Amino acid sequence: MHAGGKERLGAKRILASPRIYTWFENALGAHRAREIFVREYLQAAEGERLLDLGCGPADVLDHLPGVDYTGWDANPAYIEVARRRYAGRGNFVTGDVSQLDVPPESFDVVSAMFVLHHLTDVQCSLMLAAAARSLRPGGRLVTIDPCYAQGQSPIARWIISHDRGAFVREEKGYRGLAERHFGRVRSQVRGDLLRIPYTHCLMFCTEPLDS
Repeated sequence: MHAGGKERLGAKRILASPRIYTWFENALGAHRAREIFVREYLQAAEGERLLDLGCGPADVLDHLPGVDYTGWDANPAYIEVARRRYAGRGNFVTGDVSQLDVPPESFDVVSAMFVLHHLTDVQCSLMLAAAARSLRPGGRLVTIDPCYAQGQSPIARWIISHDRGAFVREEKGYRGLAERHFGRVRSQVRGDLLRIPYTHCLMFCTEPLDS
């Protein structure tokens, strides 16, 4: 196994702990990043049905209004912590996001924070297709992931290249995946969300296509 693969495996093992994961994220400024993501991009309204893919310990609930929340994550330890911390505030499911089993047109908003860069193109397509089917008319999918970009800080590129996710893409790569399943995809690249040099790609996807 090459050095980068060993580093990713080590990071995965360490950050599989919900406590360490939350501490590490907040040390980098993730609390502020989540706040900006919710306020400027997700824009969830009181009473909306929200599906949060790759929800982790569901830290985003600290920033959300009274939505009808469903969190979905493959790590049972994250889900267990979310159930304890946010009892009564949502439904939490352990499962693979590329194998979603949710009723069609059942959510107003689907959120995928730092998910796509963990998935192959095939897995992304499966998840995005299911997310598109799950949206009610007028609904939206909002995503955020690390990305490579021209002119980005060498430090940001190095940090991102050592991310746990092995499938970090450029903006056009993420857009290409989303455009297979949504008629309208708006994307934005930002480098100001964390305390460290880092580059994010955000997407706002509407008008689900038949799939």
